[in-house]
Amino acid sequence: MRLINTLIALLITAILALIGYLYNATHTIEKDLYKNLNKIFIDHVAEVSKHIELFLQRYLRSNPYIQLKNNPQLRSLLQEALALTAVSPHRYVYVLYRDKRGRFRYLLDGSQEDRGEFNQKLDVNTKQWNLVYTTKRAQLFLHKDSSFLYITYLRPLLIRHKVAGVIAIDFTSELPKTIAKILSPAKRIINYLFLLLFILFLILIYQLALYMKTRKKAMIDTLTQTYNRNYLKIFMDHIDPANYAILMLDIDHFKKINDNYGHKVGDFILQETAKIIQKLLRKEDFIFRYGGEEFLIFIKNSNYDDNYLLKIAERLRKTLENTSFEYNNHQIKITASIGLITNPQKYRSLKEAIKQADEFLYQAKRLGRNQTYFSNDYTQQISITNEIQLIKDAIENGRLFIEVQPIYDIVTNTIYSFEALVRIKDEKGNTIYPTAFLEQIAFTTVYTSLTKEVLRQAFAIIKKYQIKLSINLNFSDITDSVIFNTIIEEIENNRQCAQYLLIELLENESFAQFTTLQEKLYQLKNYKIQIAIDDFGSGYSNFEILKQLPIDILKINGTLIKEIPTSKVAYNIVKSITSLANSIDIKVIAEYVENEQILNLLNELHIQYAQGFYLGKPRPLEAYLQDFV
Repeated sequence: MRLINTLIALLITAILALIGYLYNATHTIEKDLYKNLNKIFIDHVAEVSKHIELFLQRYLRSNPYIQLKNNPQLRSLLQEALALTAVSPHRYVYVLYRDKRGRFRYLLDGSQEDRGEFNQKLDVNTKQWNLVYTTKRAQLFLHKDSSFLYITYLRPLLIRHKVAGVIAIDFTSELPKTIAKILSPAKRIINYLFLLLFILFLILIYQLALYMKTRKKAMIDTLTQTYNRNYLKIFMDHIDPANYAILMLDIDHFKKINDNYGHKVGDFILQETAKIIQKLLRKEDFIFRYGGEEFLIFIKNSNYDDNYLLKIAERLRKTLENTSFEYNNHQIKITASIGLITNPQKYRSLKEAIKQADEFLYQAKRLGRNQTYFSNDYTQQISITNEIQLIKDAIENGRLFIEVQPIYDIVTNTIYSFEALVRIKDEKGNTIYPTAFLEQIAFTTVYTSLTKEVLRQAFAIIKKYQIKLSINLNFSDITDSVIFNTIIEEIENNRQCAQYLLIELLENESFAQFTTLQEKLYQLKNYKIQIAIDDFGSGYSNFEILKQLPIDILKINGTLIKEIPTSKVAYNIVKSITSLANSIDIKVIAEYVENEQILNLLNELHIQYAQGFYLGKPRPLEAYLQDFV
C-alpha cells in the first residue's frame, strides 16, 4: 500500500511539475513556435510532394494522360495510393495536367472531399501554375495571419525530363489559432483542466446512451418497420452469401393505388404487405425496404434446393394475391412480381447478386407481372450479366450513337425521311450492331436506358436539322408501362419536335394486350407522331391491325420486295397490300431495295417510298445532308 501511495504521489508530483513547466514555458514556447512553424510546414509539404513524384514516376513512363485514360485500373491504383497521403493537415492532394488549350485538368485526385473526376477541368490561377511548366521548379503560395495558415505547394511531375503534370498540395492548418488559444490562458486552463475532463466524460456518456437509443431507429424503415438501406450496407459486409437466397419483391401497379386512393392508402398497403412478409418468413430471414414499393428479402438457406426456395417465393406471391386489404370501406387487391436468386455466392459480389435479382424482377414484370422469375443456369446468368454491364457502360460513357438510312420518295427522287439505327462502340472502338446486344438486354433496365438514350439523340437530330426521323420499337415496348412512360417523358421534353418523329413498330411475338396497345398508340398520336408497321407481311402481322390501330405507314417486309422480280406470288401480295393501303390513305414504304430492277417494279406498283442499300446504306447523318430536300 505504501508503495502504491508513493507511486501515486510521484505521479501527482510529476503532473504538477509538468503543469508548472508548461505554465512557465508558455511565454517562450509561443514565440519560438510561431518562428519555426512556417518552415516546418513547408519542409513537410516539399518532402511529401517529392515522395509522390518518385512514386508516380515508377508507374508513369510516358504521357500520363494517355496511360491513365487507357488504363482505369492503373488510375484507380494511383488515386488510392495518393489518397493515403491526403490526411490532415493536407487533405487536398491532386495531380493536374495542362491540355492543348492551356486549361488545367485532373489526372488524379486523392483528396478526402470534393474529389475531382479524371479529365475534369479545374479553374486555377493559370499564370502561377504555368510557372511550374516554364521553370520546372516547385512554386509556393503562402498566406498567413495570426490564426490561420494556408499553403498551395506546386511541384512539377517530370517524365523523361519534361513537365507532364503538376503535383498540387493544399496545406491548411488551424494549429496557430489553437496554440494561441491554449497558451495565452494557460493558467486558467490548468485550473479548470480536471473540471473540463469531467464535463467531457459526462458528454461522452450522454452521447453513448443517445447513440445506443437512436442507432436502431436509423436502421429501421419508419413506415414498414423493416430494415432499411442503412442496415443493408452493414448486413452485406457481415454475411456469407452462400447461407442465403435473395428475393426481390415489388408490388405491381403500386402507382395506381396512390393515384386512385391517395398516398395514405398506399402507405397502408406497404405496411400490411410488410406484415404479411414478416409473418410468412422466419426470424433468421431478413427483410429490407429496398425502394418505394420494393422489398429485398434474404432467406436463410439451410441447404434448400431451388424448388423449395421457389415454393417460398410463390407462397409469398400467392398470399399477397389472395389477400383483400380493407381501408375506409375500400377493398383493395394487389399482386406482386418476384425475382429469385438461389445461388448468390456464385456472383462476383453480393451487390452483383442483388442486381441480378432486380433484373429477374424486371423480367417477371415484362412477362405479365404477378409471377416469380428465376434461372438456375448460373453460367448463362453470368454471361448475360457481363454483356449487360458492357452495354450499360457504353450507354453511360457516351459510346452509343445513331447512323441513319434514307427513305426516298422515288417519284421525286428526294429523301422523304431517315430511319435511325442504333450502334455501340466497345472500349477498343469496334462498332457493335443491334443484333449482337438487343436480345441480351431485353427485359432489363438497360433496355429502358437504351430506349431513353436513342430517343434523346433522335430528338437532338430533329431539333438541329428539322428532319423526319423514325425509331424502331416493339409492340411490347408500347404496352410495357415502364418503357412507355420513358417514351412519353422524352416526348414531353421535346413536344415542339414530336411532329417529326416516326415510330416503326415490329410485332415480333404473338400478342394479347391489343386494347392496351390501341389506347397507348392513340396517346402517341395526340403528339402528332406518325406510326408505322415494320416488316408488314411477315410474322403475326394481319389486316386487322389496319382496322384497329392508328397506322400511318406500312413498311412492306424486305423478303417480299426482294422476290418481286422472280416470284409472281410475291409480286401480287405486294400489289394487294399497296392497293389496300392506298385506298385507306396509308403510305407504303418498300424495304430492301437492292437493285434498279426492283426499283422499276416499285414504280410499276405505284409505291412512292423506298429504302434499301441500292438507294443508301446506313451512315452518319452528315453523309446525306447535302442531298436532303
